[in-house]
Amino acid sequence: MASLAENNVVQLRPQVINLEERVARVEDGYTKLANELYEELIGANLTKNQAKVAHAICRKTYGFNKKTDRISDSQLAELTRLPRQKVNKAKNELIAMKVIVKVGMAIGPNKNLTEWDIPDCHQNGVIVTKTVTKSVTKSVTALSPKQGHTKETITKEKKESNTPLTPHEVKGGESVRPTKRKSTPINYDEYLNAYNEEVGDRLPHAVEANEKRKTRIRKIIKNLATANVDGWRAYVRAFVRMAKPFYFGENDTGWTADIDYLLRETTLTGVREGKFADRGF
Repeated sequence: MASLAENNVVQLRPQVINLEERVARVEDGYTKLANELYEELIGANLTKNQAKVAHAICRKTYGFNKKTDRISDSQLAELTRLPRQKVNKAKNELIAMKVIVKVGMAIGPNKNLTEWDIPDCHQNGVIVTKTVTKSVTKSVTALSPKQGHTKETITKEKKESNTPLTPHEVKGGESVRPTKRKSTPINYDEYLNAYNEEVGDRLPHAVEANEKRKTRIRKIIKNLATANVDGWRAYVRAFVRMAKPFYFGENDTGWTADIDYLLRETTLTGVREGKFADRGF
């Protein structure tokens, strides 16, 4: 009887799963990088995304025995496991800081470490530069010994404060001018980043907002359907969608449109009128 029960017992054995060991080997390839450049990257005060993109660019260049190469944002996104928009933003920041150099459409690490211009610190991914705070001149108003906060004085002051002043009216011996409404300052980097995100890898990216571009940005904002960065983004997106391959370098000379071309009023008018659309002839 006991032997029959023993025969009905099912022997349970732990399931063995063979996991392939993942070991990095020099024989499978390596990146030849100067120690001084590598150590500078390690110690550089970069954000997490900037550091990942910088190392990815090193891998895509020196890893293939190249100083620079045409590397798409999608390639960097795949390597860094970051969204393409964040890759594009970090890449442009690295170019602006001269950690990465751009030669035409190609990019690569800047071996001239003395040219690197990295801000002093970063907070939560936002670049913060140290500035010297100047002391503010003290403005002190004092009451004379004879002047007290009596009911009569307070009533008089309230009455005077409620009396509207005409332009340039003199009060207390000083000319009072009406205050002017301050215009909202333009964040030119937002316009550059919006352009870079919309054109992706199809057109050269804009890195610097020089004075000429600032002037053109201010001028074209007034002509946009929506006079802000959203209107600018919509305009750039419309150009990218409708423009013929010619404007993206598919021509005999290799010429491509760029941000300066899109900042022309004639280009904006052309987009509105459908001038750049590919009609198949």
